Amino acid sequence: MGTTIDIAALDGSGSFATYIAEPEGTPKAAIIVIQEIFGVNPGIRAKADKWAKEGYLALAPDMFWRFAPGLSLDPDVPEEMNQAFDIRTNFDADKGVQDIEAVIRVARKRVGGGKVGIVGYCMGGRMAYLSATRTDVDASVGYYGARIAEAIREAHAIANPLMLHFAGQDGFIPPEQLAIIHAALDDNAHVIIHEYPGVDHGFATETGKRRNDAAAELADSRTRAFFAEHLA
Repeated sequence: MGTTIDIAALDGSGSFATYIAEPEGTPKAAIIVIQEIFGVNPGIRAKADKWAKEGYLALAPDMFWRFAPGLSLDPDVPEEMNQAFDIRTNFDADKGVQDIEAVIRVARKRVGGGKVGIVGYCMGGRMAYLSATRTDVDASVGYYGARIAEAIREAHAIANPLMLHFAGQDGFIPPEQLAIIHAALDDNAHVIIHEYPGVDHGFATETGKRRNDAAAELADSRTRAFFAEHLA
């Protein structure tokens, strides 16, 4: 359904591939889909395609372009899962936010100055949080964002709506980290946090062993309603 465009990095270091899916007719707004550590794989492209079918311009940038361009791994293959964990250590979140800012600017132009949202998964969930604290994105959603607790001091900078989804039995986000997140964000009027009991990290992946249909469908329905409200 989609195609690929190149977007120039703001630091002048090059350009990165971005999967783009366009809706029929005029887009309602733009949604940037931020990958897991497995790259812009078929699951991430499928999520972008779904947003296009909902009437949004959807863009999924290659966040690993500086050191592993074009990465596309399957988390259900143990060797590829291990490869992803090794590769992610090269990722610089500060540079990642700059790249997201570049995509925001391109997205705004493509929707005629309209609104832009972000939805991210795992590593992308943390990047959605950081985008909410460091950019002017209109609305952000993070699914099981690992290491958000490490950046919780930035929470005061959240100026636009943010929704966070967490798995109740997440092997990568222990209860003590969730407690830090709740303590900092529960009273923030911009933030909504949802937890899904009994499911693990990656529950909203499009396909594969990690997916939990009930939790994924509930979280996705909440995300659709959230964007419908805040990107209108």
